[in-house]
Amino acid sequence: MKTLGYYNGKYGELEEMSVPMLDRACYFGDGVYDATYSRNHKIYNLDAHIDRFYNSAALLDIHVPKTKDEMKALLSEMVQKVDDGEQFVYWQATRGSGIRRHYYGSDMQANIWIMLTPAKITDNSKPIQLTTAEDTRFFHCNAKTLNLIPNVMAAKSTEDAGCRECVFHRGERVTECAHSNVHILKDGVFRTAPTDNLILPGIARANLIKVCKKNGIPVDETPFTVREMMEADEVIVSSSGSFCLSANTIDGTPVGGKAPEILEILRRDLMTDWLRETEA
Repeated sequence: MKTLGYYNGKYGELEEMSVPMLDRACYFGDGVYDATYSRNHKIYNLDAHIDRFYNSAALLDIHVPKTKDEMKALLSEMVQKVDDGEQFVYWQATRGSGIRRHYYGSDMQANIWIMLTPAKITDNSKPIQLTTAEDTRFFHCNAKTLNLIPNVMAAKSTEDAGCRECVFHRGERVTECAHSNVHILKDGVFRTAPTDNLILPGIARANLIKVCKKNGIPVDETPFTVREMMEADEVIVSSSGSFCLSANTIDGTPVGGKAPEILEILRRDLMTDWLRETEA
């Protein structure tokens, strides 16, 4: 089969799947999720994504009915069932089901959703264009929740502008993008926002930091401003499907392009890790 869905033990093509109306995702977006990619039917960075998934659930007091090992086994089993070995692997836990009310019982058990669709990782060699927007999201961005309306609206306006991604900022402080982390290179130093409650601790972000340290590139995990981003040697966007994208414009203004050698080191090592971890 080309796609595969899962809901609390039921499997099927995505077009055939349905969920109960009483799932709290329908009313409150009451859940958390995570996602990564597979190649040769092997899921990339699965341990790190599972750890973040369970951390997000704990932050929202959601009780996942499976252990980490059980979730990993289920996801690994599912990628073996689809025809194409390269997949976008998405899973979420919603708080549970019940008549709509804000209060939830402490014994409520989460519903598990999984979705597999054919997809390939992004070509990291092509520069992208960015926009900016004030970050109006809530103050729990470190939990990967289903509440993504500001992200959705920013992504739509960015697409309409012919750009790839939107950089959020709170005042002058850059936080992250609508569905990625954002970093800069300046004077040979890799700068990235700290993993406080204003950004999601990206797995690709962590991989970039590892590659920097491996190659002796200094890492500075302190906030940077919009002005510092505009004046950076390189502006980098990272996510599970696009390991290390460089930007060449932000809001129509040219940026970056001053440290291509460092960019190439990062891209090379990240791609090498992807190929090694997902080889047949």
